[in-house]
Amino acid sequence: MEGYKREFIQFLQGAGVLKFGDFTAKSGRKIPYFVNAGMIKTGDEIAKLGEFYAKAYFEKLGKKNAVLYGPAYKGISIAVSAAVALAKNGLDVPFFFNRKEIKDHGEGGMFVGYVPQAGEKVVIVEDVITAGTAIRESMAILSQLEGVKVAATFVMVDRKEKGQGEKGAMQEIEEEFGFPVYSVVDVYDIIEYLEEDPANFENVERIKNYLKVNGAK
Repeated sequence: MEGYKREFIQFLQGAGVLKFGDFTAKSGRKIPYFVNAGMIKTGDEIAKLGEFYAKAYFEKLGKKNAVLYGPAYKGISIAVSAAVALAKNGLDVPFFFNRKEIKDHGEGGMFVGYVPQAGEKVVIVEDVITAGTAIRESMAILSQLEGVKVAATFVMVDRKEKGQGEKGAMQEIEEEFGFPVYSVVDVYDIIEYLEEDPANFENVERIKNYLKVNGAK
């Protein structure tokens, strides 16, 4: 496993972002592990997370300009931290996020931050994709921006699960909307990392059994 992947998984565990147990995903699936960016609670943690996203951005998109979109609520801090990390490395990009409820006073509207103009590219930053539910919700929101195109989505973990059919959720999103979805690590990286310590045997087996049922074909 590449060093940065191990470093990232260690970071996720240390920050309480990656947990093992019994959880329910947004898709409604009962899952044996959970990735929750909402557990990031300190300045140092969110700065490090932004650096990982920036590293992935440069690796996949280079120095291409885009507008970062962080879906409320967890995506907001990811978008801000990623924008800061990109700026520190010479790429100053704008960012924005949505309100859960449209504001009807003051400046009004659904979006906070920079509002992309026709012809501009948007990059969505999320924490994780399970069945693709959250991304489809984001695409419905972003469809209100005329002439704006999504160039890519970045997530922390590719769960390698099937989406609405037998294909992987990320593959379905790519085919449905026509943009790539990138992840820093995937569930098989997490399994490989966990297998290095025999104490993780039970969690590894539960994840493997879950993937036998819900893993992408």
